[in-house]
Amino acid sequence: MANETLTITDNRTGQTYEVPITHGTVRATDLRKIKASDDDFGIMSYDPAYMNTAGCRSTITYIDGDKGILEYRGYPIEQLAEHSTYLEVAYLLLYGELPSQERLAWWENRIKRHLFLHNSLISVIQAFRYDAHPMGILVSAVAAMSTLYPEAKQIHDPAVREKQIWRIIGQIPTIAAFAYRQRIGRPFNQPDNSLSYTANMLYMMDYMNQRDYQVNPVLAKALDVLFILHADHEQNCSTATMRGVGSSHTDPYCALSAAAAALYGPLHGGANEAVLRMLQQIGKKEHVPGFIEKVKKGEGRLMGFGHRVYKNYDPRAKIIRKVAYDVFEATETNPLLEIAVELEQIALKDEYFIARKLYPNVDFYSGLIYQALRFPIEYFPFLFAIPRASGWLAQWQEMLNDDEQKIMRPRQIYLGPERRDYVPMDQR
Repeated sequence: MANETLTITDNRTGQTYEVPITHGTVRATDLRKIKASDDDFGIMSYDPAYMNTAGCRSTITYIDGDKGILEYRGYPIEQLAEHSTYLEVAYLLLYGELPSQERLAWWENRIKRHLFLHNSLISVIQAFRYDAHPMGILVSAVAAMSTLYPEAKQIHDPAVREKQIWRIIGQIPTIAAFAYRQRIGRPFNQPDNSLSYTANMLYMMDYMNQRDYQVNPVLAKALDVLFILHADHEQNCSTATMRGVGSSHTDPYCALSAAAAALYGPLHGGANEAVLRMLQQIGKKEHVPGFIEKVKKGEGRLMGFGHRVYKNYDPRAKIIRKVAYDVFEATETNPLLEIAVELEQIALKDEYFIARKLYPNVDFYSGLIYQALRFPIEYFPFLFAIPRASGWLAQWQEMLNDDEQKIMRPRQIYLGPERRDYVPMDQR
């Protein structure tokens, strides 16, 4: 459209500039032409934490936080969670379309052929103390894969790149299972190719040589749904890290290790752990109203409510709520679920939380499910990282194929001392 521009008047000089608007954005570099003098660098935009800055154009994930919409490649998350499997969704994220039956069989076979770890990588995992945090093991193990597969540095070769994707998606659940077995001092269970992606992971973690052992299909399905919900979430901290580190053209293992390190932070991957600890602190359903009042007085925090992006009910939370009930029907009843339901019901009716648009997010119920599956709390971020690997890799590929992308190099506003001369030690 002819009027898709922004007119800016610089009151310092009285000069007027016309800046193009594309997809609802203006290019930050277009602001550089706004100068107070010839030797002026030009105007920069200042946006701490990138609250309103688009660093890329993407076709992978769409989020409308105000309307509570999450879509992968245009498909609503609700439909994918109901009808799809995690590996099918991973294929969608990476290849752009849902696979045919033949193509899905090919994809699942490719992943299953890469479930097994290199013996040197097993030695790396075994070198950790029994009480090492699993995310530390993940970050280290994935980085170590860079040394085991040096061809991964050929990032512009599509065939080489694709093989590393198969390896990462296939081997991350095995790393998780081996890290868990290392923690409890049990021998490692090698992958079982006959099982589904999530059932195989549960098998590797739980199998104790029982003759009649079978993975509970309800639990495997619940984990599969959780993996779908966590597969990608646009340009969050860890995804931006994957793109940022990847922009230096390092191999995908190093970039993904950095993304996992970002997820390790409690403000990113540790939110569901905080919810679980909050519910444990409340203790009983009867204590919920009193806890709510403390939150409203600023004497406590309501974890698992509100989101940086969503200003409506997180669409993933609606799905995960049902999954939680399915899991608890197949396992022992968790008394914390009763507290969670009561907390949600009261908060959703309270004008204090409604006015602040504080609705349950995906972390509110996911911790309860992971606990029911008998995962230690320390493993919650790892369970986040396993499915997010497909999203990270999809974003990494998209970044490499985007001609506009260069090595990441944000600007800064320097507010330090002006130029000054060195002062000798005896004169300070």
